[in-house]
Amino acid sequence: MLIKELCELAHKTAVEKGFWNCPFFDGGTCAHPDEFEGVTEISSDYCNNKCKHNQWGKRNNGELIALMHSELSEALEALRQKDRTKNNVGEELADCCIRIFDYCGAKNIDLENEIINKMEINKKRPNKHNKRF
Repeated sequence: MLIKELCELAHKTAVEKGFWNCPFFDGGTCAHPDEFEGVTEISSDYCNNKCKHNQWGKRNNGELIALMHSELSEALEALRQKDRTKNNVGEELADCCIRIFDYCGAKNIDLENEIINKMEINKKRPNKHNKRF
């Protein structure tokens, strides 16, 4: 499977599982505290058209990147555990990739091309990119 296909599949699955739904719209009400002070019932059309709470929600880039980072932190914690049978480092790294693929699928980022281009750039860089570590 190509990286592009993995990105599309990860995003499709995340959408199907509700991760890109508007966090304030539950199908009958919209309770966004900033935009609907005192209002308890908002139609989906109003929510979608006025508030830009579309089918992919209103998730911000910082939140999404923080979630990627959290999976790396979980991988680090898995490494730190004495009993690694309960904490699979590979599974946490896979979770991080899935989060990255989902993001790229949602934002139409050609991750495969970005990886290829970056690897070419890295080939031309000096040893350790002129850093100590």
